[in-house]
Amino acid sequence: MKVCIIGQGYIGLPTAALFSRSNCEVVGVDISEEMINNLNKGIIHIEEPGISDIIKKALNNKLYTASLTPQKADAFIITVPTPYIVENYSCDLSYVIVACESILPYLEKGNTIIIESTIAPMSTDETIKPIFEKAGFSIGKDLYLAHCPERVLPGRIIEELIHNDRIIGGVTPECAKKASEVYGQFVEGDLILTEAKTAELSKCMENTFRDVNIALANELTKICAEIGVNALDVIEMANKHPRVNLHSPGPGVGGHCLAIDPYFIYAKAPETAKIIKLARDTNNSMPDFVCEYVSKIISKGKIAVLGVSYKGNTDDDRESPAYAVISKLMQNNYEINIHDPHIKNDNFVSLDEAIKDADLTLILCDHDEFKELDYDLILKNMKKAVIFDTKNIIKEVPKEIKLYNYGNLYELN
Repeated sequence: MKVCIIGQGYIGLPTAALFSRSNCEVVGVDISEEMINNLNKGIIHIEEPGISDIIKKALNNKLYTASLTPQKADAFIITVPTPYIVENYSCDLSYVIVACESILPYLEKGNTIIIESTIAPMSTDETIKPIFEKAGFSIGKDLYLAHCPERVLPGRIIEELIHNDRIIGGVTPECAKKASEVYGQFVEGDLILTEAKTAELSKCMENTFRDVNIALANELTKICAEIGVNALDVIEMANKHPRVNLHSPGPGVGGHCLAIDPYFIYAKAPETAKIIKLARDTNNSMPDFVCEYVSKIISKGKIAVLGVSYKGNTDDDRESPAYAVISKLMQNNYEINIHDPHIKNDNFVSLDEAIKDADLTLILCDHDEFKELDYDLILKNMKKAVIFDTKNIIKEVPKEIKLYNYGNLYELN
């Protein structure tokens, strides 16, 4: 089987790697010439265990090629971004539309087309299907079109692509069957066949569920800070109940999924989706909450910011709330030095440089490197040995260091 994958980012490249490892011929397409050149040299642009070795082996075996343009194939998989439109929160399908149009010259009868990009309910039937019909193809007979959303965790993408159950949403039952045959090349989880619109809404709701529950934890944190209760203790105690699982609060919600997908549902039914929108507003308010309490700890001075990835132990900083925190702090005239060991950025500094003469160390990401810091270094180099841990990952510090987290913010009121 030959597979052409449009988009070689956090989903497209791992997917390409697994198809190639299953002895499929894979063409990975992207618009970035630098990325394509690097991929063909075996230089990988994302930090994800296992991918680099698989791609390098596939290049040597001539099972993977990176290209700026599509090629004829048996199956085409679209993995391009889908941001939301700020004015009305609706799903921006422009990248998906362009990707679909880009493969039209290469399509042949019998091909399978799979949209992996997260899209709003009804997008496959109402927007994507007509693109191919206008080109003269009959969906379900000439071409087989399906929406098959990814569901993976950064840092475990390869493992989860293989073992997680996969939702196969066909425009017709035959479309779902053909798409399942494509994923059958490497997926070991169950292949669940359904309609495209059901698959679309299912993916959006998976992320909305998590977003709403994080918002509940974040709202609890605000309440506890206001009334003088340890939010972390409340969560720990509540979770002793066999049917309760309060999520962890934090500085906000990031990533291409949780921070965006709930809007796709809200835009479809804004008068009804009130809880979904309120959860988004709550999570979006957390950077301001963090900055409010930073100002209560220090009114001015130098801050060492540790971590800008939205998820620990990855280089994925898409929609990271850390950037909103940093921007607001800079607007308020704090001096900011940023350290993130997982992200390459010429403006970031080493840990030593970040904490040198700092008045506050602000943890915004749960990288393993931050869970047990060198406290002797902090005591020696910081102007004031104060840490504000918005990810609640530090369990204990020497008595000479003042630690704030979401359990004791009420002390500042």
